[in-house]
Amino acid sequence: MELEVGDPATSKFSRSVDSEHKAKSIKLFSFANPQMRTFHLFWISFFTCFVSTFAARPLVPIIRDNLNLAGRHWQRWGGVCVRVHLLQACHGRHLQSPQPALRLRLLIMLSAPTVFYMPVIDNASGYIAVRFLIGFSLATFVSCQYWMSTVFNNKIIGTVNGLAAGWGNMGGGATQVIMPLIFHAIRKCGATPFAAWRIAYFVPWLMHIVMGLLKKGDMNKEKFSKVLWGAVTNYRTWIFVLLYGYCTGVELTTDNVIAEYYYDHFHLDLRSAGTIAACFGMANIVACPMGGYLSDLRARYFGMRARLWNIWILQTAGSAFCLWLGRASALPASVTAMVLFSICAQAACGAPSSASSPSSPAAPSAIGIISGMSGASGNVGAGLTQLLFFTSSQYSTGKGLEYMGIMIVACTLPVALVPPSATATEEDYYASE
Repeated sequence: MELEVGDPATSKFSRSVDSEHKAKSIKLFSFANPQMRTFHLFWISFFTCFVSTFAARPLVPIIRDNLNLAGRHWQRWGGVCVRVHLLQACHGRHLQSPQPALRLRLLIMLSAPTVFYMPVIDNASGYIAVRFLIGFSLATFVSCQYWMSTVFNNKIIGTVNGLAAGWGNMGGGATQVIMPLIFHAIRKCGATPFAAWRIAYFVPWLMHIVMGLLKKGDMNKEKFSKVLWGAVTNYRTWIFVLLYGYCTGVELTTDNVIAEYYYDHFHLDLRSAGTIAACFGMANIVACPMGGYLSDLRARYFGMRARLWNIWILQTAGSAFCLWLGRASALPASVTAMVLFSICAQAACGAPSSASSPSSPAAPSAIGIISGMSGASGNVGAGLTQLLFFTSSQYSTGKGLEYMGIMIVACTLPVALVPPSATATEEDYYASE
């Protein structure tokens, strides 16, 4: 049933909505309440948390000298600790209870002091501990996906979730440019390198404060035990947990190592390495929404099966470009491989985010739990990937990228082999409308 603007039941909405008051279209340059304002506030919040989480990476060449981070082991552990968070699954549980937007506000505000504390650390242990604490802010991903699935219609949720997740993830690339620019601007004011990187951290801290103050909202949900059971007993939930573990996980890992790789391997300066590395994360502005849109488009004709094949094709292509990136010895070839890898990787991240929430009739009441489990699996997948390929001194970062490329295709192949009987038809997929 479609309800148009001007209908007494929907007069408070600025866009055409369905019977559940979910918007049936998206207008990117609108800030109308509630759908579009929700969209913009939540992707910007996610963007902010990505900036603060990855702010250290483009400045590692300076930080490692200041804090005496000896070898790859200490440098990587900070990034590994950032990822291994089951908080995202727990945060999904809280979204099922009253005032979820206020809980998000609390999460962002509580993360702000950890960002503020970064400038005063003076050893490797402090670096690891603070990066670990800052990483909890990535649980905003769960809120972002939950709210998009709550206020937008299922038929466009792939595109909307792809846009919100992609533009939020873009912070991981933007910070590769933002932090070096801030660092050099502070240096020009007369600060020493060791003081400049510390002062630069006040920018992401202020971003947390501003976004935390902008949050408000409320929504009541069902009994948690019932919702949890509906989510964990749905096989599609675990399919998306696996997918997120090895698409979002790869993206987060690459965000964490790519700037330092170009700085060390090709002997670039801090600004040049950061600019090139930013291209990986910045691809989210187009690639992630594209993955969600393709998933929506194909699902209209072939159901959930098409969504799975869409992800498999994107990740398989990404694995080939990841292998090329690790093997490339010339800078132009390496940058080309990285850009192509980023497009496939970000599109693959947008594809599963489009389908995790409405994947079963029980899903509308379990969106928070499903999003939380999927988001947590991405962090855990990134942590495992970095532990396996980027903490050992036995091989280079380039070799680690090669191994990661092999892992991508190996872990994604089972998804392509899911039998047709285990995937939803188009009618099943939209049964809740």
